Amino acid sequence: MINYYDRHRFLSKSELARLAGVSPRTFSRYIHSRQPLLDQMGVKPNAHLLPPQAVKVLCEDFCIDMTE
Repeated sequence: MINYYDRHRFLSKSELARLAGVSPRTFSRYIHSRQPLLDQMGVKPNAHLLPPQAVKVLCEDFCIDMTE
């Protein structure tokens, strides 16, 4: 079992899209709508890897089950 909520684990946007069951393009558009929140966390719009706190917020917001 992989704990994706690990505070040291960074995930790519494409990996999160796969876990959400959507295309990377759809997930990218979704993230764009949440950019003000991500800006507060220090996540740049062109970041490929998302820090753990951003992963947690996006998973809770997008209802992604991270307990594979």
